[in-house]
Amino acid sequence: MRRYTTAGRDSPAVMLGDVEDPRPAPGELGIDLRAASLNYRDLIVASRFADVVPLSDGAGIVSSIGSGVEGFAISDRVVIGFMPGWVEGEFTEAKKGSSLGGPGVDGVLAERIVVPASGVVRIPDSLPFEEAATFPCAGVTAWSALFERRPVQPGETVLLLGTGGVSIFALQLAKLAGARVIITSSSNEKLERARVLGADHVINYRARPGWEDDVLRLTGGRGVDLAVDVAGPGTLNQTLKATRFGGRISLMGVLTGFDGPIDTLAILEKRITLQGIYVGSVATLRALVAAGIKPQVDRVFAFEEAAAAFDALRGAGHFGKLVVKISC
Repeated sequence: MRRYTTAGRDSPAVMLGDVEDPRPAPGELGIDLRAASLNYRDLIVASRFADVVPLSDGAGIVSSIGSGVEGFAISDRVVIGFMPGWVEGEFTEAKKGSSLGGPGVDGVLAERIVVPASGVVRIPDSLPFEEAATFPCAGVTAWSALFERRPVQPGETVLLLGTGGVSIFALQLAKLAGARVIITSSSNEKLERARVLGADHVINYRARPGWEDDVLRLTGGRGVDLAVDVAGPGTLNQTLKATRFGGRISLMGVLTGFDGPIDTLAILEKRITLQGIYVGSVATLRALVAAGIKPQVDRVFAFEEAAAAFDALRGAGHFGKLVVKISC
């Protein structure tokens, strides 16, 4: 079969090669992949590690079944969990270690993969593989950001930063939950697309660098109930200002890096709940698939164009998700 591996250079790059077909061990399924989607994490992996099969998010059909597996049949349409070892329950280091597409665990930018049967979720015939492949990381992360521990309630106001995969999933899910949504972007065109999807208020953060003041104005000086910050230390202090007393922030992004000064006084004085999000379980993926939302796919690349997909991801011009189509 054909698969891509990372080159491990400072500039993300992948190389196509051939290896023997993997065979499922007891308790595993062989999946013929039909589509895979990209996340910002993939740029980090590709630039730091060599000889890794990248990408964590894939969908396809069951092509082989290991001994002891029940409940699946050949040709079942499925999507694979970001962490197949995290089926449900509390997060642990061992579960994190099952993350696909990182050092030591092959990802889905390949024609076939084997994974534990417990880490796979069936998808309906009506859901295209290209859309299903966007769920495992960005979709599940957005679900966790909105509904984990303290679910967003109808009538609450949610702030979303940017129009990448997580933020657009969060927009769709927040509206499904009956929330009011404020979203930011540097592109007026993307903001208009977000408005079509249901965003109640849009802010161009390039034109309005003090966008947190606009959020306060839109909320009558109160601030939002929940903010989803995908950028990290470069925006977190503004997000803290835009969040109400007793509000909460779901933080999962590193678009602005990993380190920086944080206004801990604002967290304390406003009694803000700051929750770190690292994707979610297979059970959450199953709930997301059942929710029936339509993922926003910006562009689909051929399997042979995977390197161009990485370039597009690095360029950050997309709205929603970038996908690679795979045909065995």
